[in-house]
Amino acid sequence: MNQAPSQYMARALALADSALGSTSPNPSVGCVIVKNGIVIGEGHTLPPGQAHAEVVALRQAGDNARGATVYVTLEPCSHYGRTPPCADALIEAGVSRVIYAIDDPDDRVAGRGAARLRQSGIEVQSGDGAAESARLLEAYLKHRRTGLPFVIVKYAATLDGRLSAGSGDSRWVSGPETLRWAHTGRTKLDAIMVGSSTVVIDNPQLTARPDGVPAQRQLLRIVADSTGRIPPTARVLDGASKTLVATTDRSPEAWRRSIAATGAEVLVGPSGPDGRVSLPALLSDLGSRGVLSLLVEGGGVLHGSFFDQRLVDKVTIVIAPMVLGAGAMAVEGRAAQYMRDAVHLRDLTVERLGEDTLYTGYPVYPTA
Repeated sequence: MNQAPSQYMARALALADSALGSTSPNPSVGCVIVKNGIVIGEGHTLPPGQAHAEVVALRQAGDNARGATVYVTLEPCSHYGRTPPCADALIEAGVSRVIYAIDDPDDRVAGRGAARLRQSGIEVQSGDGAAESARLLEAYLKHRRTGLPFVIVKYAATLDGRLSAGSGDSRWVSGPETLRWAHTGRTKLDAIMVGSSTVVIDNPQLTARPDGVPAQRQLLRIVADSTGRIPPTARVLDGASKTLVATTDRSPEAWRRSIAATGAEVLVGPSGPDGRVSLPALLSDLGSRGVLSLLVEGGGVLHGSFFDQRLVDKVTIVIAPMVLGAGAMAVEGRAAQYMRDAVHLRDLTVERLGEDTLYTGYPVYPTA
């Protein structure tokens, strides 16, 4: 049974969560420094090129850090990147003990940070808040282990699984509480992706606008358009954030030039067996760019492709209390022929968003 994090690790986890989405491709880490039962320093990872959590907390603690205990949500790094190693900073500060939640799977760390601390005479413990930190850093952990982004499929549907009415009208399936939740959630992610049909029908902006105000940091917007359907006047090409249009050689050259003229990047990649943009190739490209997390928001055909290819790591599904009886389905992939072929969800959580119900879980794909 998972033991709850200690008081100080819980605070470090809260600090890490507050910075989630602003630190990529670095992990969002929280750190708390304690001496004689009093917090003397705390902090979280700053945007790339700036200080890591441990250094922020050490600056606050100052000389008082000597002999203190450090709580940190990830193994301190031991390599030179944009900043010096955090393990070295802790050693130089003279702390006596470091308690961290989980090991860092990055090949440049992977136990070396803890080993360096121990070699310097610092007591090191791990495991406090491990489950909570692993969940918080699920995107970072997958990226460091596989080189690929963590894929979240999110949609709002009716009780009968529809994304829109028969006319294509989809505004709004869900209520205002769900809209606020969705825009707040976008601030913690790196990229958002839709298919060309969603752009043509709904013309979304795909930006993060908590409480209607554009967030300071915006996601990378990605449109999968295999044949060149979206117009250069689409709102997703408005310059409010960077946009990547993934296409294939099936799209006209003139269309690609018109999209590039808006300032968007046009990526011509391979086609999958279905003739559409190869999703594995696209994910590999995104991973190489340092994209840790990808939110896939429709439509149903794109959702189906991600599920069919077993590329979904997490789902967040909002169900609205209404029935349409017609319209686009939320997932339009290869139909499961038998119940044993269905995708199930593990670690399922359920919560209310106004009149809507939010289901969050992790796919378990059927065995062959």
